Amino acid sequence: MASLLPTARFATTVAKLAQLPRDGLPEIAFVGRSNAGKSSAINALCRRKRLAFASKTPGRTQALNCFALGPESAPAPVALIVDTPGYGFAAAPLEVKRGWDQLAGRYLQIREALAAVVLVLDVRRGVTELDRALLRWLRPGVPVLVILTKSDKLGRAEQRKALDGVEAALREARLPNPISLLAFSSTTGLGVEQARAWLDDAISNALDPKDSTEDPT
Repeated sequence: MASLLPTARFATTVAKLAQLPRDGLPEIAFVGRSNAGKSSAINALCRRKRLAFASKTPGRTQALNCFALGPESAPAPVALIVDTPGYGFAAAPLEVKRGWDQLAGRYLQIREALAAVVLVLDVRRGVTELDRALLRWLRPGVPVLVILTKSDKLGRAEQRKALDGVEAALREARLPNPISLLAFSSTTGLGVEQARAWLDDAISNALDPKDSTEDPT
């Protein structure tokens, strides 16, 4: 089955949670610190050059950008990608940081349509306390894919060390969410196909959830 990601196109931008779509479509949220490479990762996964783009001033854009997935010829999309504002912007004023909490933070906490989260980390920075705090906002059970962007800047041994370090940090956090981890590079394509397959599986599972009470025998 062909991936849904290349069908992505802009749907809407919302500045308040009340403006979010109410159609109940599964939503995949992309989150990450400013300058972690989130926009480049979305573009690489969707095979688009300018689908998502970063603000020239980190922390300035405080909105949720939604992208529809599914054939344009269909009556309606089947899922949404939600690009959240970058966080951790040191120069942002306090009211902007509070705005992030009220919009993106609350979205991650309460959005029932949230089917999965992609956490974008710069491989050279690893997991920060801000990343841990964000993950703690998620309700239990929401699957998380952690991609270590810019992994092409490290050799294989360094990549492995970085992956092991992030895995250990996430294990110590004892998060109530299933977490997958990938080395990733939007420049070389490292991990792109694996991440795309993970996302397609997450969407498929959200559209047709497996009955956890079913007898496997």
